[in-house]
Formats: sequence, structure tokens, C-alpha cells
Amino acid sequence: MQFRTRAIHVGQQTDRETGAVVPPIHLATTFVQSAAGIYAEFDYSRSGNPTRKAFETTLADLEGGIGALAFATGMAATHCVTMLLSAGDHVVAGTDLYGGTYRLLHKVIDRAGIRVSPVRTDDLGALERAFTPQTKLLWLESPGNPLMSITDIEACAGLAHRHSALVGVDNTFATPVLTRPLSLGADIVMHSATKYLGGHSDALGGALVVKDRPLFERLYFLQNATGAVMAPLEAFLCSRGLKTLELRVREQSRTAQRIAEHLAAHPRVRRVRYPGLAAHPGHAVAARQMDGAFGAMLSFEIDGSLEQAKRLVESTRLFRLAVSLGAVESLVEQPATMSHSSYDAEARRSGGISDELIRVSVGLEAFEDLRDDLDAALAAAFS
Repeated sequence: MQFRTRAIHVGQQTDRETGAVVPPIHLATTFVQSAAGIYAEFDYSRSGNPTRKAFETTLADLEGGIGALAFATGMAATHCVTMLLSAGDHVVAGTDLYGGTYRLLHKVIDRAGIRVSPVRTDDLGALERAFTPQTKLLWLESPGNPLMSITDIEACAGLAHRHSALVGVDNTFATPVLTRPLSLGADIVMHSATKYLGGHSDALGGALVVKDRPLFERLYFLQNATGAVMAPLEAFLCSRGLKTLELRVREQSRTAQRIAEHLAAHPRVRRVRYPGLAAHPGHAVAARQMDGAFGAMLSFEIDGSLEQAKRLVESTRLFRLAVSLGAVESLVEQPATMSHSSYDAEARRSGGISDELIRVSVGLEAFEDLRDDLDAALAAAFS
């Protein structure tokens, strides 16, 4: 079956008792057992829940994995991966990363004696030099956040596996509609389900998907032991979101391409970062790695000051000034003071996250309305 058909039907069986087309939400925290010490599929909702399992089953199928684990947040999912590590281990991670991931890697797990090296993952030579005998994990994002850098996942996975390291990919921006990292050699895929999977700014969650049964069991043990699981209502909402995921992502991507082309010709815009532009570094890799579109996230730098950047993001009408992304409504933010404020200032500067950088999540509004909104905000910023 095709992607959009599987998104609707896999894991979403008709309710056996009532015939309901939509599976019910199971809010129960505990489940009756047939005998002492004999456990059925579900016993306690931290360990497993029917509604959560339905979402996990669908997502695992869409990503091409053998199983998925749904978490309370995307950061809880990422943290679970880092709990595979021990004191003395080494992580290689990209420099173009979500601010929360940067904070976890550089300001939390380092306290446990785990060393983290930031490296541009679109530079395979630099990546190769960063590996040591203690490297146990390579963490990637493609497209990167907020600079939309493109990483060759297949090449990076081959390099990491030669060093016996696991490869984790944050696939939040691309979604399985456009990129399926497990098929490119990655071991673990992470999603902030809050974003495109849920798709409506009303469900907080995260997920991991893997293709190896022993690795799945290790991650499940950690999830069950630490307890940061997705609640049933959020799992229901994310299952609902998956049913329209492909339609939303492809339409949003079409609009984002037009927005990027429009901004690239604007006299007040110094640079547009979008993988769908032929001039974007990594465009050829993205064209090969992404399935027919380049995503709905883009960023651009204005030819102005920090204050003008702030004025711009505070002047939009349809683009809501807010962190997060991937929902039906368009959002705008300034990474240096918002999503990436957890970066150390020097790390932001060296990584190319300027004060004049603006990040945009393109929603489902009409292109013409979004274009006019950005034009008006640009005019207001420079008035």
C-alpha cells in the first residue's frame, strides 16, 4: 500500500466491540490480569497502552522500522537515546541542531562524564576526524535547525558504522513523507511528534523508531524504567495527525518553495536558506535524499540589524510569533533570542546563527496571503 493509505489504516483497526471506525481512547492506567505473575499484552499504562500502541504501530510502518516508542516530548525521546551511553563515551553531533538538543548534549549529559564534539555534519572530512575509539553515537539533523543544512545521511551512517557507533537522526523537519533515515542506514529515528506528526499545535509528544529488535528492547527498557511516556489523549491526536501527514507536508512544501523563491528576490533579504533553492549548499544531496519536495521550513537573513529583525517578527499578522513548527498555521521566530537562545553566544556565532536570522514554518494558508504578510512585515521592519 502507498504511504497515505498506510497512514490511515495500519495500526488503526475498527473497534471489535462496537464497530467504531476510529479506535477509542484507552485512558485506563491499569489492566486486569488472568492470574498472578501471568501478564497479558497490557498491564500498566507506563509499560504499554492500546492507544499509544496504535500510534507507535502506524509510525513504525511509515518509517520502515520494526517498532516505535512514543514519549511525552521529543526531548524525552532524545534523552532516552543518550541513556544508552555510559561515562567515558563520546558523542559526535551536528552544529545545526535544535536548541533543546544542544542544551541536553552540552549542558546535561556532559555532567555524567559523556563528552560531546560539535561538528559540521555536511563536512565528511571533519566528521571523520572527530571520531575516536570512545565514540558511541553520531547525532544528525537534516535539514538542520535553523540553518537548513543538508547532511548526507547514508554517507554519515556508513562512516559511523565503520567506527562501531550508532546513528540517530532527528527527522522532525523532513518527516517520513520526505526522508526515511532507517532506509539510508540510520539506527534510530527521533521525532518531536508535537510538530508535523500531530500537526495542529495541540499535542505534545516525541517518538523513536528503530529497525533492530535488540536495540528496540534496550530503548524500551529505558523508557519503561524512566517513565516519560506519551499519554493516551496525545497518542490519539498524533494518530489522527498521521492520517493527513502526507497531504499537509507536500502542500506546505509547495508553498515554502514559492516563499523561498520570493524572498530570494527581495532587496531587503541578504540570504535565504532553503534546500529547494538550486543555490542552497547540499541541494543536490537533498534532491536525492528527500522524496520529491524539500520541506516546509526555511530561514532567511535580512540585510539589517538585530532590532530590525525583532521588528519584522513582531510585525507579521498571519505568521504567528511563536516557537515550534510543523502545524497548519504558519509561525515565525528569531532563533538567536527564541528557539536557539540556549546556545552559548560563541557557539551561535561560530555556527552561523546570526542575530538577523529569521526562521519560518510555512503552514497551510494561501501562498499569496503569506507572501503579502512577509512583504508588509519587511516594509515595517525597515520603515
